[in-house]
Amino acid sequence: QVHVAESGGGLVQPGGSLRLSCAASGRTVSNYNMGWFRQVPGNEREFVGAITWTGSRTLYTDSVKGRFTISRDNAKNTLYLQMNSLKPEDTAVYYCAATGRIGLRTLPSEYDYWGQGTQVTVSS
Repeated sequence: QVHVAESGGGLVQPGGSLRLSCAASGRTVSNYNMGWFRQVPGNEREFVGAITWTGSRTLYTDSVKGRFTISRDNAKNTLYLQMNSLKPEDTAVYYCAATGRIGLRTLPSEYDYWGQGTQVTVSS
């Protein structure tokens, strides 16, 4: 069993930055590939980005490329999502997730463990 918990959400103005954290615990978390997703009420959960367990490879959805950066610190069992140049359309609940599957996964159904989410609101 792996437990993950997001933090760092809040209200930010357009063009601003925010860093989300995801603390993981349980089984050897460093062996899991991790991902970030977001969801707006009424919409399906959307893939944001993913990172391999070594941190050597990342993948992003097109709408966040060049603005968001995923990283991880396995010594601290923590995943990060640095979000820059935020836009109102980035407003959503953001979730981190862990998967035992090989490779960078983009579908929610491919992830085994989820956090409760943290709200990010981009508004002036």
